[in-house]
Parts: sequence; structure tokens; C-alpha cells
Amino acid sequence: MPLSGLSINAVGDRVVVKEGASRWQAESGQYLLAFEGDPAAGALTVIARDAEVPQEDTLAEQIDRGYDLHEAGRLAEAEAVYRKALELHGPDALLLYNLGVLFEDLGRKTEALETYQAALHVDPAMADGHYNLALLCEDLGRAQEAIRHMAQYRRLTAAKK
Repeated sequence: MPLSGLSINAVGDRVVVKEGASRWQAESGQYLLAFEGDPAAGALTVIARDAEVPQEDTLAEQIDRGYDLHEAGRLAEAEAVYRKALELHGPDALLLYNLGVLFEDLGRKTEALETYQAALHVDPAMADGHYNLALLCEDLGRAQEAIRHMAQYRRLTAAKK
């Protein structure tokens, strides 16, 4: 899990780490249990969970699910999956690239342009990102940018041969 998924708090004089529904003491690693009731009145019970808390999918699984929805024509759902993956995992070149393709398919060219640029910021060596951005820039009348990205695409693909 990325560090952004952790929460660190003080409970009394102890440091407690929270990850999803789990909480444990940072010093000892011992898990903390949730109790309910009043110990002074002699009524204290451990709160049991009725169901297992589902774990979040990995980034790769979320990208695959978004791609599958996109290919099936379920564009709004695919966008929601990609956005959730960005929220949970942060910027990833492939995730941003796929979101850019989705925006193009939705006719949201400005968002596609910005998203491809973000993907290339994460991974400047992503040849497909340069290619798609070149075509989009050409379509938007940004000839100099189109030439620059197409040249970069050609350099990157020539280096792989």
C-alpha cells in the first residue's frame, strides 16, 4: 500500500497506525481491537466484523478493469475506475495514457491532451504517448508540438529496433 493509504495517530501515549480497517501500535506491531461497552460497569465486548473488508485491487488490476470496460463501450464506468485508481495510487504513466485515450474517445480533446502530457511527465520514454499526443496536437492545430512529439516517437521506436 502506498504511504498515502496509512494514517498515523496518537492514542493516549502510544503511536497508532491505521491502514484500511486495521489499527496497530507502531512500536510493537500489536493490533488494536475495537471494544464496546463500559468497563466500569463490567460490560465490555469485542466488536466482531460480520464480513471481511474487501482489499483494494492493485493498480494493474484497476487498469485492466478500466481497459475492459472501455473496450466494452462502458466509457463512464471506465473513467470512474481510472479516476479511482489515480486517487488511490497516484500518477502512473499507463493509467494516465489509458485515461487520455478514453478522453479522446469521449471527444474531450483538451482533457486528453493534458492527460497525455501528464503521462509523459511520469514516463518521458513512453513512445505511444508521444504518438497519440502528436496526432492529437495535429488535430488541434498545434503543428509544432505535433512535429516535436512525432520526432520523439520516432527516436524512441528506432532505439528499440
